[in-house]
Amino acid sequence: MQAVKITEHGDRDVIEYGEYPDPEIDRDEVLVDIKAAALNHLDIWTRRGMPGIDLEMPHIPGSDGAGVVKEVGEDVTRFEEGDHVAVSAGVGDLRMDDPTLDPRFHIIGEHVTGVHSEYAAVPEDNLISVPEHVDWEVAGSASLVFQTAWRMLIERAEVKAGESVLVLGASGGVGHAALQIADYAGAEVYATGSSEEKLQYAEEHGADHVCNYEEENFADWVLSETDGRGVDVVVEHVGAPTWQDSLKSLTKGGRLVTCGGTGGGNPETDIPRIFWNQLEIIGSTMATPDQVDDVLELVWDGTFEPAIREVLPMSETARAHEIIENREGFGKVVVRPDSEL
Repeated sequence: MQAVKITEHGDRDVIEYGEYPDPEIDRDEVLVDIKAAALNHLDIWTRRGMPGIDLEMPHIPGSDGAGVVKEVGEDVTRFEEGDHVAVSAGVGDLRMDDPTLDPRFHIIGEHVTGVHSEYAAVPEDNLISVPEHVDWEVAGSASLVFQTAWRMLIERAEVKAGESVLVLGASGGVGHAALQIADYAGAEVYATGSSEEKLQYAEEHGADHVCNYEEENFADWVLSETDGRGVDVVVEHVGAPTWQDSLKSLTKGGRLVTCGGTGGGNPETDIPRIFWNQLEIIGSTMATPDQVDDVLELVWDGTFEPAIREVLPMSETARAHEIIENREGFGKVVVRPDSEL
């Protein structure tokens, strides 16, 4: 089969597209004929060699994908040949109320072989049924960012109707999902972006107030817009460049919920502001199977819309990485096997 491969950690020149051995499925796995797959900032970090990742090379990346079931293992009961499915990349149990659960958690495409290939062997538990009316680009791009944003806002930050939420980088994958979910929850949504085009899209998809962070400090803007109060929740996924201003944007008793640090993972922090204002710092990653089902049902029925900024052949995956790194456009970059185009 043809597959995207990284041969070593490095810049975009380590990305190849070429022949790779066909996958063989285990008893609990499904062979998926991949029709569309999406990139996430996670793919950039995996390619560069995020600390803690020890990969066997060459490595197939990709945590988002969708396609048709081609073959099922002997123990598979939920799927059969011809079914439409999407990948949910988290492997393990995120519940925190049972100390007997295995605490190990890893992600398909980051720690183990991903799905940016013509075919992928995926554990049955990591597949979601997709209605046949759903476009492949939507099915292949929604799972990771919408489940991440849903868990951040609904489960971890427990956003309520009438609260205020600031979404940083509303043009990115998690950002554009978060602003739709915050609006769905009944929050007043504040969003940041780097261009008028991105801000206009944010307004069309749930943002009540928008700020061009290239032209003004977003924390000062938030305080001005809220008469000095600040917002109840900040959706933070940038890290070091924005951390201090994210804390500054919160009202007393506010919550900052974070799923990563694409701009740097070790920010300076304002400890006095945290304890004087009794702020909460909440970590979140991926979602539980029930949460994945809940949010993707709302994608499949059209309540939420994964924005697709570009669709490329898998042979142009290096260009897809460039689009994400340069923050071009709004939403997700999708790649499709060259044989599908």
